[in-house]
Amino acid sequence: MAQKEKAEVTVVSEKGQVVIPQAIRKKLGIRPKTKLLVYGYEDAVIMKKLEVPDITKELEALYRRVDARIAKYGALTQDEVEAEIQQYRKEKARKPEKA
Repeated sequence: MAQKEKAEVTVVSEKGQVVIPQAIRKKLGIRPKTKLLVYGYEDAVIMKKLEVPDITKELEALYRRVDARIAKYGALTQDEVEAEIQQYRKEKARKPEKA
């Protein structure tokens, strides 16, 4: 914790709920439905904001790459897909696993 930050007090409700002070929520960008990792360490409770990647954006980017390759090279047949899978499995079987 930075030395200039002032500690704030909060109370645990009967249901075990804790209100995170507004200044801290704003500073950390914690909004409703934000996921937090919670750790118990000695006599402390540590909460860390969990950054969940936007899978939708990643999938859209992947689909664009696939569409671009199909446009350039054409679609693969089922036989070609199965041949690639078998090739990969053979290569993987030859390589020793790293521990």
